[in-house]
Amino acid sequence: MKLILYSKPGCHLCEGLEEKLRQMENLAIELEIRDITTREDWFAAYEYEVPVLTRFRGDREEILPRPNPRASVLLLERMLQKYV
Repeated sequence: MKLILYSKPGCHLCEGLEEKLRQMENLAIELEIRDITTREDWFAAYEYEVPVLTRFRGDREEILPRPNPRASVLLLERMLQKYV
């Protein structure tokens, strides 16, 4: 599953989610990190929303529900399994 994490420098919630996504062992994902400060359209869309996690479904991008920042890696894996 390909996931995209929209993030920005200095965002502790973004860093925490990225770290948990990289620690997952029971779910195969391809993770792309997109810094919203590098494109005006991303910044306009997600300035106050980061971290934003999306996946590709067919040829379109779909926003996934925001995981609880306190969720463990295991709970994050379980949440994402619903979208595989």
